[in-house]
Amino acid sequence: MPSLFDPIQLGAIAAPNRMLMAPLTRGRSSRDHVPSEMMATYYAQRASAGLIISEATGISQQGLGFPYAPGLWTDAQTEAWKPVTEAVHRAGGRIFAQLWHMGRVVHPSFMGGERPVSASATTAPAYAHTYDGKQPYVEARALRLDELPALIGDYVRAARNARSAGFDGVQVHAANGYLIDQFLRDGTNFRDDDYGGGPENRIRLLREVTEAVAGEVGADRTAVRLSPNGDTQGVIDSDPASVFVPAAAALSKIGIAFLELREPGPDGSFGRTEQAKQSPAIRRVFDGPLVVNSDYRADDAQAVLDSGVANAVSFGRTFLANPDLPARFERGLPLNPDVMATWYGRGPEGYTDYPAAS
Repeated sequence: MPSLFDPIQLGAIAAPNRMLMAPLTRGRSSRDHVPSEMMATYYAQRASAGLIISEATGISQQGLGFPYAPGLWTDAQTEAWKPVTEAVHRAGGRIFAQLWHMGRVVHPSFMGGERPVSASATTAPAYAHTYDGKQPYVEARALRLDELPALIGDYVRAARNARSAGFDGVQVHAANGYLIDQFLRDGTNFRDDDYGGGPENRIRLLREVTEAVAGEVGADRTAVRLSPNGDTQGVIDSDPASVFVPAAAALSKIGIAFLELREPGPDGSFGRTEQAKQSPAIRRVFDGPLVVNSDYRADDAQAVLDSGVANAVSFGRTFLANPDLPARFERGLPLNPDVMATWYGRGPEGYTDYPAAS
């Protein structure tokens, strides 16, 4: 069986190891969602990852509702990403941009008072992070059929901009309770048209977005992220296997570079059980590289490779706090703990000041 430190081909990307950096929202861009200079340092520090997946990056103003998160829909945003990707490449790394539409989780204050959009008229639980502090979510409106071509076009434009900015590829964010996930799951999709009802229809937007993005940048430079278990931001499905297994099969037919699954274990973010995991069933229908994520450390990451279920593992908070994570794992060195209070800070503290091992 391969080790975490063996190379792997991820579509067009020859990754030197099987330790990917998972997408991590950090809030270091401008209020206009333009990447900052310090982001080049942050990502370059972590260039020893087999592949970096960038923080979630908005495809449009309609789709971005997190303070100081970056975008990829304007010329200014695209130009500001160029020093970031150049710094990663100079350091010997590889980087994909994660393309993000938050759907119902966007607060109207980010859109001049307009309501957010989703698969159906539903409201996210709890509170939105806004520039004016936490505010209650509002009910989203259901996207009309005639709006979907423009939505897909936003993904294509962002993918094109990502390649112009120097990214090696893109990942379609279809997980964690955001827009595409809201279409996938029956707890938030109550449509009675071609994008609602049975699993085949609920998968349709994911398939069409992925096909369109792959048509723009190449399937071998296109990845997808799914979160096939449990409740995420109030988004849940009554029978996850019925939708996520055929979704993975459809993505396999497109020939994407890899599929990433966020599946926390029993001690993970949502306390889910090993029995709830969909990765073994998805492994049987997805022919490409399968990447698993969430709360892994060196031993259980190697174990999941040994099991044959996954081909690589992506690491989030451990990469956040340990820029040289592959070297630390390979040499058995202790890890820096991450500091939650600085996850979304505006400055370098808790961002570029985590030390590498001496």
